[in-house]
Amino acid sequence: MAKFRINVVAERCKSCQYCIKFCPKNVLEVGKKVNAKGYEYIVPVRTEDCVGCGTCGRICPDGAIEIYKED
Repeated sequence: MAKFRINVVAERCKSCQYCIKFCPKNVLEVGKKVNAKGYEYIVPVRTEDCVGCGTCGRICPDGAIEIYKED
């Protein structure tokens, strides 16, 4: 089974939570840390459940999420 790495660019995230709402596997959550803009940014918490669908990256209005397939 393929593994995926989810990269959240914290400074781009405004915590709209669209990625959380649309993730079919509930991989993402709002983190506890705050970025320079004052938003608690999104963090991947269940990466082993990620299927690499890319929905989170496509739905993000700020382009803050990137997904990479790992060998």
